[in-house]
Amino acid sequence: MPEIERPAPAYQQVVSHLREQIDSGALAPGDALPSATEIAREWKVSRPTAQRAVATLAAEGLVETRPGQVARVKGSPKPLHRSGMDRAVATRKTGRIYGDTGEYARIVSAEVVPAPADVAEVLGIEVGAPAISRLRVTYSRDDKPLSASTSWYDGAFAEVAPLLLVPERIPEGSWGYLERVTGHQAVVGRDAIDVRLATQADALALGLTLPAAVKEASTILRTGDQVVVEYGVSVSGPGRVSVYDYEL
Repeated sequence: MPEIERPAPAYQQVVSHLREQIDSGALAPGDALPSATEIAREWKVSRPTAQRAVATLAAEGLVETRPGQVARVKGSPKPLHRSGMDRAVATRKTGRIYGDTGEYARIVSAEVVPAPADVAEVLGIEVGAPAISRLRVTYSRDDKPLSASTSWYDGAFAEVAPLLLVPERIPEGSWGYLERVTGHQAVVGRDAIDVRLATQADALALGLTLPAAVKEASTILRTGDQVVVEYGVSVSGPGRVSVYDYEL
């Protein structure tokens, strides 16, 4: 029996709405957020729920709160690294990972290469077998490189999904496109995050001075019968905060 999709908790709906307004510029740095009383009245939620929404935005570094004063949008918040689930949901809805944050990506390369050992293990192919590699660099709204990400796919998909080999953005997202043309729909994902020293390639992509530490996040998207739709590895430098929302 399929699971019933439950709506997001009320405070998360408020957070998403206000976050979108901040990301789009509708609420600019220095602007006052609606008060908890106004949020509670407009959204028909309790005042504690409204306060929780504001506190969540403050924890994300998007707004500043002071006792006895209204919360205000902060200027130049730190770029956020969201979970694979958050990115997948955004891609499902819009075909875009970044929403209206002002971030953008450039596809640096898209090619078939021999699969490295770690990629071969995840994709379930032989080491050195053909694998599709798509490398993109993500930039902030002020053109600063934030992360370098490589998305990997089984080379067997090259013929049926030729756009994966074109170094341009795919409007519906790479794995959304792969789902459509192959029928392999991702239903489960797994994220792993680690910290390591930057390589020379990392330094060149992200404008780092060695030695430097980087955060490496990998995401595996699988179908219900364990076919890997995408294996992604993203590397980011200092200043990109990881933020994950969840219910307790």
